[in-house]
Amino acid sequence: MSSASQSRPWDVHRLPCAEGRIFLITGGNAGIGYFAAEQLAATGAVVILGSRDATKAKAAIASIRSHVRGAHVRHLQLDLADLSSLKTAVDRLDLDQLDAVVYNAGVALDDLPRRETKDGHELMFGTNHLGHFVLTQWLAPLLSAASAGRIVTVGSFAARSERLDLGDLQSTQDYRPKRTYGRSKLAQMCFGFELDRRLRAAGSTVLSVVAHPGGALDSLTPSRPPLHATAPGERLRALPTGLVVQGKDAGAWPVVRAVLDPEVQGGQLWGPRVFGLRGKPRREPVPSHMADPAVAARLWAASAELAGTDAHLGFR
Repeated sequence: MSSASQSRPWDVHRLPCAEGRIFLITGGNAGIGYFAAEQLAATGAVVILGSRDATKAKAAIASIRSHVRGAHVRHLQLDLADLSSLKTAVDRLDLDQLDAVVYNAGVALDDLPRRETKDGHELMFGTNHLGHFVLTQWLAPLLSAASAGRIVTVGSFAARSERLDLGDLQSTQDYRPKRTYGRSKLAQMCFGFELDRRLRAAGSTVLSVVAHPGGALDSLTPSRPPLHATAPGERLRALPTGLVVQGKDAGAWPVVRAVLDPEVQGGQLWGPRVFGLRGKPRREPVPSHMADPAVAARLWAASAELAGTDAHLGFR
């Protein structure tokens, strides 16, 4: 790469060409995942939307095709809350290699009671963290077959104020929905950083990167009917908050950069430029509680035991 191209500032509206590359986005039919898919489709890449709801995925694909001429996009039936289904889902991809996967899908509950997955795990921890943990094992051969595979974990600003309770990862003793959600995202982010440490130790060519969208509100997000529609009055009322936060289209920018930018390295954290809440994507320092190797090792061991997976997750 020339020094000129290295020094050129990243432009969220002029993304590099990615023709011939293949990207999978979990939860790509809505929110941050949808806009990441739409933006990545504009690079010429093949984009696969991993979603358990085929009807919503079909609507998302139609929307992407209406906004991106000639978009190469398809659906993969994927249910992260059903761990035993994930190998079959990856087999259905029918690919020789995968250039990047974005771990975006997530369940966010804000009311009682505590709910569980088919496997008996707390729903948010089981889907958001354990589902992606297990998925990594089955995607490992495809990512390793790519020249420079990437795993991009989408974290949350909410994880900054949380701490993992390693004795109660599934919130069986003290379930508070918003806190449990924040901890599930913290678990994902700790996993993303620990995964990169293990990939480097194994001499893998695959990178693990963490990105977060900052503060991303529906009311500041461009309409994509029938997926999402913002009424003019709603958008007008939300304009003052736009000084602090942003729409989900802009929330996808750090994720897209983490997938595409050749300058991005494993173990990095990417988020919005202004106070980590809004603006163009930049690299951020990793908070110490997300980078603690001792905590991450305990989380990893517990996750492998709960999910019944190989602790190497397919990377040797």
